[in-house]
Amino acid sequence: MTYLLGIDVGTTSLKAGLFTPEGDCLGIEREEYMLDTPSVERAQLDAHFYWHACVRTIRKLIETSGINVAAIAAISVSSQGETLIALDSHGEPLYPAIIWLDNRAGHQAQRLAMQFQEQVYEKTGVAEIIPTWPACKILWLKENEPEVFAKTVKFVLVQDYLIYRLTGTFASDGSISCTTLYFDIVQNRWWDEMLDAIGIGVEQLPEILRPGSVVANIQKCAAEETGLSLQTKVVNGGMDQAVGAIGAGNIHTGIISESTGSALAIQVTVGDPTIDPHRSIPVYFHSLPGQYLLVPVCPTAGMSLKWFRDQFCQAEIQAGIAQNIDSYDLLTKLAESIPPGSDGLIMLPHLMGAFSPQINPAARGSFTGFTLRHTRAHFIRAILEGVAFMLMRNVEYVEQAGIPIQEIISTGGGSRSRLWNQIKANVCNKPVITLQNEETGLLGNAILAGTAVNIFASIPDGCAKMISMQERIDPNEEMQDYLVAYKNYCELDESLAGYFLNLAGKK
Repeated sequence: MTYLLGIDVGTTSLKAGLFTPEGDCLGIEREEYMLDTPSVERAQLDAHFYWHACVRTIRKLIETSGINVAAIAAISVSSQGETLIALDSHGEPLYPAIIWLDNRAGHQAQRLAMQFQEQVYEKTGVAEIIPTWPACKILWLKENEPEVFAKTVKFVLVQDYLIYRLTGTFASDGSISCTTLYFDIVQNRWWDEMLDAIGIGVEQLPEILRPGSVVANIQKCAAEETGLSLQTKVVNGGMDQAVGAIGAGNIHTGIISESTGSALAIQVTVGDPTIDPHRSIPVYFHSLPGQYLLVPVCPTAGMSLKWFRDQFCQAEIQAGIAQNIDSYDLLTKLAESIPPGSDGLIMLPHLMGAFSPQINPAARGSFTGFTLRHTRAHFIRAILEGVAFMLMRNVEYVEQAGIPIQEIISTGGGSRSRLWNQIKANVCNKPVITLQNEETGLLGNAILAGTAVNIFASIPDGCAKMISMQERIDPNEEMQDYLVAYKNYCELDESLAGYFLNLAGKK
């Protein structure tokens, strides 16, 4: 038997999954980590956490599955985009990884926008220059941490860092690098003009390979740490959104998938990166050869629910541990008792700014309309509905670009909740499809790994063999109850946008 191993690094957790070429999952291991948020604009993490979590999850997966590691043909790695890691001449992190959610580089983003805003969409596919992009973060380091900047030999993203730790090779690809603001998605190369503006050279960046390429065999020190065989090939998967789209079978134009993990992201496979006439929907470089992705992203979706759970639901956390039940299931059970619309309570899930469909780094979360009658269950339901409303706003924008959406493939941790899926179906008035394996990032990595080592003839061949549908959830009569609630959400979101901008301007 030949096995395929996937590593998917999210914002708050790293996951490892082991699969057969037929799509059978032999196990999934996960390790969470807490972000360091020293101020409202900052989110960072010791980059060593990524490697240590990678090692521990792989070792645990090998132990629990009981397989012969010599039978693992390949390991593919994907990650969140935009999180920046500065490495010294020994490949060691010089500074905490600056997480993609981090907004500290606001002034640098404004200056780069003055110089590049007119050409940035056609070059990079990003609609607006904001602090999220690594180019802004690098410029911030140059101006605020000059010693760190001067000692940095390589600027890498999370996937690049793990590929380096596994192989000793600095390699990246267009899929993971497309939102750096210094990668040209049409030419598939680093954008020299932006590199000059932020003060770095091509030699300080990894080599660009095709997504889904074999980088190298695992190196000896990494094999010893992880327990893997020296014969195992290491593959660069790409950004988690692109790899997750492959794991959802989203490989043809017109197929729509959404991932509700820490963030909410919609994936739309297209062949033409200029399809949006309004130039407002982000365009990513796909891990599928010759294709692009429209990817509206909302920074905090499942993270909003996690924040509420961690701050206000300790009883459910402890009950889940005692009963061996997922605490999120206990939360959504409470929400089931609340009617659609949460009795007038509306939640804006912008805990770290807003990105799609309107970009506003100053946006903040909001619960509006609660009274003495509202309970914790109302707040939980309002979070589920707020994320569904945010999904609907982005679906509308995609359809306005001329791409009709017939159904929504739901993936990520949020797709485990049938209540959440039903709310999404009702709010969007479209069927929601779930898959046998909702961990599409891991599954997509397995498909890319299998294709890279010729277990599959192609990515579509791997998708056909490994992906299967679980359930189709159609809108029901509660759909009508959301028409007014969605309208109220949109009006609140628009009315508070200016308030948050004014508030940020007073700091």
